[in-house]
Amino acid sequence: MMLRAFKTKLKLNNKQKTLMAQHAGYSRWIWNWALRIWNEADKEGIKLSTNKLKKFYTNHVKPQYPWQSTLSSRVYQFAFMYLGEAFKRFFQGTSQHPKFKKKGRNDSFTLDNCGRIMEFSGTRLKLPFIGWVSTYEPLPEIQTKRVTITRVAASSWYLSVAYEFEPEQTVKSREYLGVDVGVKVLATCSDGTVFENPRAYKKAKKKLARLQRELSRRKIGSKNRYKTQLKLAKAHQRVANIRKDAIHKLTSWLGKNHAVIGLEDLKVSGLLKNHKLAGAIADSAFYEIRRQLEYKSEWYSSELVFADRFYPSTKTCSSCGHVQQMPLKERVFDCEACDYIADRDLNASLNLERLAEGFSVIACVSK
Repeated sequence: MMLRAFKTKLKLNNKQKTLMAQHAGYSRWIWNWALRIWNEADKEGIKLSTNKLKKFYTNHVKPQYPWQSTLSSRVYQFAFMYLGEAFKRFFQGTSQHPKFKKKGRNDSFTLDNCGRIMEFSGTRLKLPFIGWVSTYEPLPEIQTKRVTITRVAASSWYLSVAYEFEPEQTVKSREYLGVDVGVKVLATCSDGTVFENPRAYKKAKKKLARLQRELSRRKIGSKNRYKTQLKLAKAHQRVANIRKDAIHKLTSWLGKNHAVIGLEDLKVSGLLKNHKLAGAIADSAFYEIRRQLEYKSEWYSSELVFADRFYPSTKTCSSCGHVQQMPLKERVFDCEACDYIADRDLNASLNLERLAEGFSVIACVSK
């Protein structure tokens, strides 16, 4: 069994949105209170744990705030648990020190059904304490123990669910495939398939700049400033959604239909140092493509083969193997040895396919 996350937008009325905001504020209040106490104790040399903090809060602090009894008690318990996990990652050196949360930024809260299984399907679901809510798209048949609700773009609420599922053995239409990711197009495959780059940020750049200028002219604390903030947040969210949609379609198609996939091992942080291409590279989201392929290859029983970081897939002729210099401005590969001519990205993807095929043969022999 493997874990899969499902995230969908909720269809809420004003009363439900208010209730969601209250629970998110409750979770944020608990996080900030516990973090402040932890920091003060640390300065005094006192060692704390989230369990001690939670007990002290339940017995001595919560009775002082009657409004908290009108909200779900599960919210504050998860807030303490997540803070404990954040400190655990910090002490392990894998994350930074937990920070205080600010209203309007990453508003979220988690609910469960006191350990009992929750079953969801269709477009209507009953959440603990919240009640019946609707979604814009039908949910698959899901069994889960907890749900997380998040506010995105300052107005939209999303439901996130993690559930177990059996990996899917899909029928592969092709055994080996090489994939060259790029800036001009999102991906070029060795079978000739090309996925266009939506360039969502580039297309929305003028609109984002206009809204940013408009926001800077608004009076701080005014309703018009809040309205402009909402417009800007929605514009940024639209850019992110377009990019996510394109990448999910690409990675799902690759994982479902191909047994062995050859891909470059790119160092994205190094590529972003090129200030002339940094914006285009970030808009293409190279790392996100790799990240999604790594888990979707497990979902659909595919295999990923990564080329060495210094493997010259673009400089190598896919016909004769001759290596030559290829400046970035040259979009056509013209082999100096055998006169083979091909699109630059297609030539690279053919080399990656050959690498994937060779790796697979070596793996079979070693077994």
